[in-house]
Amino acid sequence: MDAVTRGAAAGHSGVQPTPQPQAAASADTYATLPLPAPLDMPVHPLSQLPPGGHAGTPVTQWSGIVVRRCLVLGGALALTGWATYEMNLVFNAISVSIAGIVMLVLFVVLFLWIALAFTSALAGFGSLMTKGGLGLGIHRDGPLPTLRTRTALLMPTYNEDPGRVMAGLRAVCDSLVATGQAAAFDLFILSDTTDPDVWVAEEGAYMALRRATGDGIRIYYRRRAQNIDRKAGNVAEWVRRFGAAYEQMITLDADSVMAGDTIVRLTAAMEANPGVGLIQSLPVIVNGTTLFARMQQFAGRVYGPLIAHGIAWWHGSEGNYWGHNAVIRTRAFAEQAALPHLPGRKPFGGAIMSHDFVEAALMRRGGWAIHMVPALMGSYEESPPSLTDIAIRDRRWCQGNLQHAKVLSARGLHWISRLHMLMGIGSYVTSPLWLVFLLAGILVSLQNRFSRPEYFGDTKILYPHWPHVDPVQARFMFLCTMGILLAPKMLAYVALLFDGRLRRGCGGAVRAALSMVVETVLGGLVAPVAMLIQTMGVISILMGRDSGWNAQRRDDGGVPVMQNARLYAGYTAFGVVLGIAAWSVSLSLFLWMLPVLLGLVLAIPLAILTGNRAAGQELRRMGLLLIPEETSPPDVLVRAVRNLRDMAGHPIADALATLRSHPALLALHCAMLPPPRHRGDPIDANLLVGLVKLQEAPDLQSARAVLSPREKAAVLGNAEGLRLLEALPATG
Repeated sequence: MDAVTRGAAAGHSGVQPTPQPQAAASADTYATLPLPAPLDMPVHPLSQLPPGGHAGTPVTQWSGIVVRRCLVLGGALALTGWATYEMNLVFNAISVSIAGIVMLVLFVVLFLWIALAFTSALAGFGSLMTKGGLGLGIHRDGPLPTLRTRTALLMPTYNEDPGRVMAGLRAVCDSLVATGQAAAFDLFILSDTTDPDVWVAEEGAYMALRRATGDGIRIYYRRRAQNIDRKAGNVAEWVRRFGAAYEQMITLDADSVMAGDTIVRLTAAMEANPGVGLIQSLPVIVNGTTLFARMQQFAGRVYGPLIAHGIAWWHGSEGNYWGHNAVIRTRAFAEQAALPHLPGRKPFGGAIMSHDFVEAALMRRGGWAIHMVPALMGSYEESPPSLTDIAIRDRRWCQGNLQHAKVLSARGLHWISRLHMLMGIGSYVTSPLWLVFLLAGILVSLQNRFSRPEYFGDTKILYPHWPHVDPVQARFMFLCTMGILLAPKMLAYVALLFDGRLRRGCGGAVRAALSMVVETVLGGLVAPVAMLIQTMGVISILMGRDSGWNAQRRDDGGVPVMQNARLYAGYTAFGVVLGIAAWSVSLSLFLWMLPVLLGLVLAIPLAILTGNRAAGQELRRMGLLLIPEETSPPDVLVRAVRNLRDMAGHPIADALATLRSHPALLALHCAMLPPPRHRGDPIDANLLVGLVKLQEAPDLQSARAVLSPREKAAVLGNAEGLRLLEALPATG
């Protein structure tokens, strides 16, 4: 029996004092949770300004921020104005028409989107070339600063593979221990898991993690019986219960890995800048094996820094939060970031799903600075392995971002915070707008092809009004638009040529260029399918359909061929119809639309190919889509990958049988039970039915057969249910 279960078997509640950071805690000196340290976290209405706060511009704001924003935003507006004038010559050169005006309005909205990305990328290129992207006293290299305060690492988890979660955490813990400052950190595994088998497997994995790390770092585990408000509610519950004991908290995701020295440098920057509420690092996508995941990680590693440097350059102290791999001042978060429920029904009402944008906006509303430091490496995450998996995640993000329409009018938000939310909404709304723009162009062309025009109309004039779209001007605008769209990739390649480590890590200048061609071509073919997926997501949300919240698939097991065929047959059919329509107008229109048509018609083989592990590994053997983190991986990733091979992917056993066969795990499980229910509490029907079924079951095997997952979870969280479970014979 290990140290944790010795305390559990003694019948204690599992709450013992937390050792001070200066003392090297032995594994047997603390139990599953520290003493409570409550911190008030009031919910402020969005329509009212919160009390207190820190008025004025943060002292950490970049110098010349107004000029920076004028250059980026003003440049995007000026570029859009020029493009509007030129495109008007395409649609309305001879006379103004309703169709031409509609096409022009759609073009303006869509072009402004890519123009802003272009000007922001220019700013990012300048920041990269001048070695910017840090600030706040952070240094990439040199001796580590000595920490003075306590920080909590938070790992919220929801029905994830426990071995995978603990594998990453073990690598993070080992990396922190190597810095010599692990005593300043406590790790909390905050479970919202609803699957009872996964729940018990988490507890077993937690015990294994405690044994593996020894007394290197304090590790705690807590499971909520009711996962109210999902991840945001999970973190908020921890803040209200333990937040007063920690100056900072660092949020992680189930696939997050952070190097110990990166964590120390971020934490030291927070200690040195008391007006800063949050510092976001730039997570690099790693460990991709399928072709889709490798495309994502290559694009993120090569183009991502350019984009992140750009937005950090002009966002300044009004940065954003991406939900993980960031250090947060606990007091600032508790003071400002409690999320109210939005009025109305789901999908627009209820708990805020994309909580991170809103939390950052509310903290900035309270006067706290929000910064991004994209030049500090050592922060990692993973990508979904296939187009299907990312579509499932994207549907949830789409709903969360569209919910922000109800947050935009919140009183006191900084205008940059409102812009963050508008851009988040736009990232999904632009997909249906592109589709409408595409369809409108085809319909106008069809009308001109098959309708007999009235050249003179009712007005007697000398010359007719010929229907006219200037083909030369149209080609010119198409080339200009594509140039602006692809320019950030070209700038990223130039920056890569000047970055020796990145260039070598991507296989050299030639292989990096070939990788960019592969990623651009395949990404361009997948783009129309992604456009339709996002469009359908927006439509379903507008129709009132809630996405729910399911665990994400993270392994590289391929989606079956027939399932891909069923999922993407509609996209293929839509592409065929569009192709026929374009062909009926003219060969030139068909050829102009060919990239879009190919992507849609080939949707099924594209989904199969990009989700295939063998295809991804073949390109790796060819030296394509490489990134430095796989050609010369840092120590923390080497440890994480090794731990994944040892700890992840094991089948989840039945919780009832597992507890019966592992007394130490059962003792730990009993110690972590929630407080007994009180008279007057709401009746738990699942618990009542589950207890009756256990009482009537002749043996354990029969109980496993009759208990539903919810009933099983209920009885496993109840002392009487566990006593009944222990009393059951294994078989009749």
